Amino acid sequence: MSDTPETGAQTTALDETIQDLGAEHIAVSGIVEAPTAEVPIAEVATAQASGLVESDETVSGEPGGDEADADTRVSDAAELEADGFAPLGLSEPILRALHDKGYLRPTPIQAQAIPTVLMGRDVLGCAQTGTGKTAGFTLPLLDILSGSRARARMPRSLILEPTRELALQVAENFVAYGKYLKLNHALLIGGESMSDQKEVLAKGVDVLIATPGRLIDLFERGGLLLRDVRVLVIDEADRMLDMGFIPDIERIVAMLPATRQTLFFSATMAPEIRRLADAFLSNPKEITVSKPASVATTIISGLVLVNEHDKREALRRLIRSEDVQNALIFCNRKRDVDILLKSLLKHGFSAGALHGDLAQSVRFATLEKFKAGELRLLVCSDVAARGIDIGGLSHVFNFDVPHHSEDYVHRIGRTGRAGKEGHAFTIATPDDRLAVEAVEKLIAAPIPRIEIPGLDIVEWAEGDSRRGRGGRTARGKPAAKAPARAAKAKEEEPAREREREPARERTPRPPRAASRAEPRREEPAIRAEEPRRREPRTIYASDNNGPSVRGFGADVPAFMLIRKRGPLTAILDEPNETEEDDVLQPTGGNNDEGIAA
Repeated sequence: MSDTPETGAQTTALDETIQDLGAEHIAVSGIVEAPTAEVPIAEVATAQASGLVESDETVSGEPGGDEADADTRVSDAAELEADGFAPLGLSEPILRALHDKGYLRPTPIQAQAIPTVLMGRDVLGCAQTGTGKTAGFTLPLLDILSGSRARARMPRSLILEPTRELALQVAENFVAYGKYLKLNHALLIGGESMSDQKEVLAKGVDVLIATPGRLIDLFERGGLLLRDVRVLVIDEADRMLDMGFIPDIERIVAMLPATRQTLFFSATMAPEIRRLADAFLSNPKEITVSKPASVATTIISGLVLVNEHDKREALRRLIRSEDVQNALIFCNRKRDVDILLKSLLKHGFSAGALHGDLAQSVRFATLEKFKAGELRLLVCSDVAARGIDIGGLSHVFNFDVPHHSEDYVHRIGRTGRAGKEGHAFTIATPDDRLAVEAVEKLIAAPIPRIEIPGLDIVEWAEGDSRRGRGGRTARGKPAAKAPARAAKAKEEEPAREREREPARERTPRPPRAASRAEPRREEPAIRAEEPRRREPRTIYASDNNGPSVRGFGADVPAFMLIRKRGPLTAILDEPNETEEDDVLQPTGGNNDEGIAA
C-alpha cells in the first residue's frame, strides 16, 4: 500500500500540466496523434499514471521529448482547429492547404455540401455564382480519393465542365488544395495535344477534369476507360443546357458504372435542370443556400438607356467616371467583341478580347495577362461568364443585354465575390425593353436607372425589335419628340380614313368569274395531253404468221401466235432467227416478194 500516495501525487501533477496546456490543445493533438483524440482527458491521465501510456511522448517538457517541437506542433494544430473547416471532417493535409491560402471560414454551400459528400450521398447543389461551389466538391473529393491509387487509363473521378477556361480553373484549385496529398490529375480540353493527354492518362489519373466533347472523342479512340469512376461531378449544369451539351452528358453517364456518387451543381434550377437531376441522381440531398438566380448583395448595379449609336460613347464615359481597376465587358456576339475591342484600343484603353473563335493558346495568354494586371479591360462573350474567378474584379459592364435572363446573373456574378463590393452596369437600347423586363422578373428586383450627362434621354420602345441575324429593324427616338408625333398621328388618322373611302367607291372591281372562267376550261385539256401512253405493237395480217384465225378478223392476238413447245432436240436443231424476222412489214405489202428478193 506504500505506492498509493506516490500514484496520487503523480496523477495530481499530470492534471496540473494538462490544465496548463488547455483542453483544446489535447483535443487538437489528436489530429497529429490518433490515440489521444479518442481518449478522454481523465482516462489519459489515469493511463499515464498506471504506466499504460508513456507520458514523456504525450506531454511536452517531460524527459525524452523535444519541448520546442512539441510546442510548435500543438500551436499549428490549434490554429487548424480554430479554422471553421475543421468541424466539417476534412483531413489534416487539406486543412493545412486551406490555412496556407488564408481560408478560415467555409461559405454556406461549402458548410452543407462537404459533410454530405464525405458521407457518400448524392448532392444537388443550387447557389448563386461566387459562393464557392467549386471548393464545395473539390475539398471532399480530395479526401475521398486520398486512400488509394489509380490504374492506367482508368480515372477514379470525373469532373465535367462546360468551358475550357472553367476546366482550367478547377484544375488550378485541385493543385492548390491537394498540394500535401499524393494525387494527380489530367485536363482533357480541346485545342491541346491529344497524344500528350493520352500519355498522362496512361500513367494513372485520380481526378479527370474534362469538357464533354474532348472526353467523348478520346473515349471513342480507345484512350480512356470509365468503368472505375467512383465520383461524378457535373458543374454548371444550367450552362451545359444552354450550350447543348445535355445529349453528350447523357451519353457519358451511360458509360459510367451504376454504383457511383454523383454531385450535381448549378446556379439556376430551371425545370429542365430538375429533370436531369432526377435522371442522374439517386436519393440526393438538395442544398439551396439562396433563391435561384439571385444577385449577391455586395453588387451595386445600374441600367443605362441610350440610343444604339451612343452605346460606345456611354461605355467610355462610364469607364472614365467610375473608379475602374479592372473590368469585364460582355457582348452577345463574337463579332461585336472584335469591333468593340478595336474601338477601345483606338481611344487609348488597355484592353483584350476573349471569345470562342480564338485559339486556345491565345485565350489562355489573354486571360493570364488580365489576371496579372497587364490588361485593364477584357471584352468577352459569355465564355467567361461561368465560374471564372478573377480576384478583385471591380466592375462588370454588359454592353449588350443578354438574350437569356439567367446569363445576367452569371455575368455580374464575376464581381462582388468573397464579400467584396462590386459594380455592374448594363447598357440598353429602347428595343431591349422585353429583355430587361425578363431579367428584372428573374432577379425579382428592378435595376436602378442612371443617366449619363451629355447623351440623349430616351424611353422604351413599344415592341421588342431586338437585333437578330438579319439586323436591327427599329431605332429609339428621343423622349421629347415621341409623344408629340404620336398625338399628331392619332389626330390625322380619321381624316385619312375619310379620304380613302370615296376612292374605294369609284374603283369598280372586275368580275371574278369572267376572269377565271377561261383558264379553268383550258386546264383539263392541257393536262389530258401531257401523259402519253405507250401504244401496243400492232400485228398485221400481211405478216407471215400463218392462216388467220376465224372470229378475230385481220388482227391476231399475240398470245395466239406462241409456238408450241416440242422435244428439246427439235428446238436445238432449228436454225437461228435473223433480225429481219422481227421487223414489221407495212400493210398491203407482199411478204413473198420480200423473201424472194
